[in-house]
Amino acid sequence: MNKIPLLFVFALLPFAVDADAGKKPLRVVFIAAEGEYEPDKTLPILQKYLESKLDVVSTRVFAKSKSDLPGLEALDNCDVAVLFTRRIELKGDQLDRLKKYCTAGKPLVGIRTASHAIQTWLDLDKEVLGGNYKNHYKDGPLTDIKFTAAGKDHPILKGVAPYKSRGSLYRNTGLAKDVTILLEGSIPEASEPIAWTRMYRGGRIFYTSLGHQKDFEEENFLKMMSNAIVWAAGR
Repeated sequence: MNKIPLLFVFALLPFAVDADAGKKPLRVVFIAAEGEYEPDKTLPILQKYLESKLDVVSTRVFAKSKSDLPGLEALDNCDVAVLFTRRIELKGDQLDRLKKYCTAGKPLVGIRTASHAIQTWLDLDKEVLGGNYKNHYKDGPLTDIKFTAAGKDHPILKGVAPYKSRGSLYRNTGLAKDVTILLEGSIPEASEPIAWTRMYRGGRIFYTSLGHQKDFEEENFLKMMSNAIVWAAGR
């Protein structure tokens, strides 16, 4: 009987392990709070879209008030967290738990107001997301979305086409030097980065300043966010 070389067997082992891990459901925590862009209503749209495409176990962690975000224990066992809150005033154990997750090199996807998600921890923007939020331009002009050279072949934008967003353009120039900008948005008087990736302490980070209510009616936005969640989780 022919013997299989031991070196060949060892070469196969990593592939067997990865294939088995890929069969596990993707565990996603959606974190939202009531606010200007109604993430408590729009994130369920993304959740439903993601669950229609992939084997996903989703958990909703939705704020009960500006200072109460119960259920953050779900972060302890998730593959990726999706953050869409605005200036919530977390304190104590809840703030500590969210900080611990975000600063431990864990996968994180931030949407729009995630750049100023937590009023009691505004450093999240620069420290973790690599952003530099400086308010936004006036409402009204549609934001014309364009791929950057780095974005054209990135898996997050696979199957995604540019469109025009109704959301006001965020001022975000002066990003961290280690971000990779995937999308730029422009209005008649300005152009700004509107989507980027970053590696932070070994964890994959994705942020976009898109996230207006109307964006969640756009197939291309939902596809991008779905891709971003999968990419951040390393799938």
